[in-house]
Amino acid sequence: MAHAVNVHPLVSPWGRFGLYSFFIDAPEPAIVDTGIASSPTAGMAPALEAIGRRIEDVRWILLTHGHIDHVGGAHALWELTGRRAQVVIHEADAPMLRSRRAHVEEYLAGRGRYLGDPEGEAKVTATAHAVIAGEMEPTLRVKGGETLSLGGDVTVSVHSIPGHTLGSVAYVVDGQGAVFTGDAVQAHGAANGFPGYTDPVAYRTSLEYLRDEIRPRHLYLGHPYRRADGTPYGVELDAAQAQEAIAQSLAAEGRVGAAACGCLQTGLAETDSPYSPFARVAEELGYTGDPTLEPSPFFTSMHGYREHLDQNA
Repeated sequence: MAHAVNVHPLVSPWGRFGLYSFFIDAPEPAIVDTGIASSPTAGMAPALEAIGRRIEDVRWILLTHGHIDHVGGAHALWELTGRRAQVVIHEADAPMLRSRRAHVEEYLAGRGRYLGDPEGEAKVTATAHAVIAGEMEPTLRVKGGETLSLGGDVTVSVHSIPGHTLGSVAYVVDGQGAVFTGDAVQAHGAANGFPGYTDPVAYRTSLEYLRDEIRPRHLYLGHPYRRADGTPYGVELDAAQAQEAIAQSLAAEGRVGAAACGCLQTGLAETDSPYSPFARVAEELGYTGDPTLEPSPFFTSMHGYREHLDQNA
């Protein structure tokens, strides 16, 4: 059995969010997710120095998905390693690493259709240029099913868990049940108080896969997602907490899905509500958060249900 490796959370500030990355202290050290452009220098490097490690020695950059707050610092971190680290991302989310414009296109195709902000495209464009350190080609594009060697007897298996994004993956430290899921376990949402996913059916299937097949002994989340009562989980969960968070995620999707499908089957209605054309969903769920705040999970998820219904009509 492989010897256990230590995992250290690395936090970097960004507005109202805390951006979490994780350092896997293996013979070939890895960092899971990279925050934004400033994160490697402002957050990771001093945190690693405090535990007697050097950011220059990182040899793996493991990206759970392509969203801006997870890949934004990848190029900067890669540079700090002397371009020696291998950068890993699922092939479906690789365009988000290659191109700032891909983030703008995602906005326009999804949540941007509902936000009604004439400056939306310009704002997302400006954010992408400000917080993505650089466009780059990944060293390794994965599909799920791969095993990565982090030196010695430490291996990490890659599991495809789409839903939050098409290319979301879980990285599992083999033999010790340490599982890194990025934003694939949303519970009842993070700062916006609403779970966000682009494909609700895939999201649910992936949660069931995590619950039944992977069964994390240690689960590491990309943000402090919240329980039904609004209290946050930490980002380091033990086995019981992991199962609870997954169960809460499934329960939340069930409630949101029932309300969304009811609204879609009745027919969307344009109103003055900030939740338009899904005002009925917010009312039924008692959701009063601001749907315009990025990353706007309310409209991201509503669009996901709409696309699923359209595809199966």
